Amino acid sequence: MDNEEFYHLKTFFFNLDLTKEEEEHFYSLWTIKTFNQYDLITEAGSTERFFYVVLEGVQALYVLNEKGEKVILGFSYSGSPSGVFDSFIQQKPSQTFIEALKPSKLFSISRSDYDTLFDDFPNFYKWGNEFFQQVLFGRLEREVELLTLTADQRYKSFMQRCPDELKVIPQKYLASYLNMKPETFSRLRKSILY
Repeated sequence: MDNEEFYHLKTFFFNLDLTKEEEEHFYSLWTIKTFNQYDLITEAGSTERFFYVVLEGVQALYVLNEKGEKVILGFSYSGSPSGVFDSFIQQKPSQTFIEALKPSKLFSISRSDYDTLFDDFPNFYKWGNEFFQQVLFGRLEREVELLTLTADQRYKSFMQRCPDELKVIPQKYLASYLNMKPETFSRLRKSILY
């Protein structure tokens, strides 16, 4: 891992207070995995074996509906976590897929090494608590938006908070995530400029 990659991982775990020795051990547990565009990172029915932090690229988390169409549940992108967290924590088969929408480079840590972080670094519990609170609150906020906002409001809210790298992925993925038809998304994109 070079210094720039190390910096990106360190930024994700900014609230961990580690000595130099602890830092070296912590970062030695991570490896980098690369994926080509449209590679499946995790497949439904398999058990998630890694927790990821995205160094480069964009990934989509989705399920297939009864017609076999992708229903987008979320995205991960540079600086964010990635993986099927429920499958990773429970070590049960995933109900969702993760696909690389752009060529991707991810930091990865196995479940056994992830567990040692809690044993070796007491303040990792604080990080874990804050992280999973953010995941929970983010999911709740998304559910409220889907149930209470109009398509126009969902589009505006998403475009205001999403990073630029999400704005360039195929609009069918964004439309699915916002629970609207691609034609509606296209119309809103043309009528509302950011």
